[in-house]
Amino acid sequence: MITRVAVVGTGLWAEQHTKLFDARGDTELVGVAGRHEERTAERAAKYRTRGFTSIDRMLDETQPDLVTVSLPNEHHFEPTLHLIERGVPLLVEKPLVFELGQADALLEAAGKQFFAINFNHRYAKTVQRAAAAIERGDLGDLYFATWRFGGEPGTSAHPHAQIIETQCHAFDMLEYLVGPIASVAAQMTDKSGSGFTTTAIALEFVNGAVGTLLGSYDSSYAYPRTHYFEVNGDAGRLTIEDTVKRLTISRAGKETASVWEAGFFNDEDRDFHATFGGHLDVLLPALFAGEPPPIHASAGRRALELALASIESFETGSRVATAS
Repeated sequence: MITRVAVVGTGLWAEQHTKLFDARGDTELVGVAGRHEERTAERAAKYRTRGFTSIDRMLDETQPDLVTVSLPNEHHFEPTLHLIERGVPLLVEKPLVFELGQADALLEAAGKQFFAINFNHRYAKTVQRAAAAIERGDLGDLYFATWRFGGEPGTSAHPHAQIIETQCHAFDMLEYLVGPIASVAAQMTDKSGSGFTTTAIALEFVNGAVGTLLGSYDSSYAYPRTHYFEVNGDAGRLTIEDTVKRLTISRAGKETASVWEAGFFNDEDRDFHATFGGHLDVLLPALFAGEPPPIHASAGRRALELALASIESFETGSRVATAS
């Protein structure tokens, strides 16, 4: 089955979408829509498809089975709502939006329509193996988790862009592997002068575990261990380094550990961008089977809800309940 896909967006991450759909054997890239005529024409020519500066014209002339939306982070709402109203199945790049009211409006408008968000980090081989280990009970009862992720700032002018657009990965991954977060207590700094670019959050999970989240735009993606994630239980511990680099599982009281990392010829599992392909491997069959997407857009709303609760915690100096 070939899925006809159109891409809305011509930025750097949108090109990752365009490149992947162009390269897959089970998709046909039928169009690219952008705001700037020259850039859109260049992108379309590069991938041998059609370029449009009108979303409606693209939909009318290409009739895609799926539209993927990858726009500047603060400009998701109106184009996404318009696409929902046109009734096309959607895959939206994270973050969903920056305001909870907008997220609710999108989800309400979509109803039972196919409406997915791209949290492709779940499909890293390290994360899949970690999820399986936790599901098997290899770690026993979970007691605490630690997440650290930081690099340079993006282009958003929002004062809380770091927690909303980048640490949505953190909130989603923490709940995916450890369970629902019950409450947050946050500390933030605007020392950089460009918003609250570093955040430290104390987490309480519904299952009784606790955790920490440290996120920053006052760091560098060039540093070793840009990303580090640790989950501890009473029977063992797992750590994930740089999302795709290495998974280590240790047993309580044992001085040896099990390690998984991609081998010399396994370029794909060392490539963060390739995790998007893993997401599509489960998303596209769900689309054609008429099933819900593997990661519904409601997961984007949940990540936003946790980010906004963290902001409230910092502003009020109090712990904020977040149990869904």
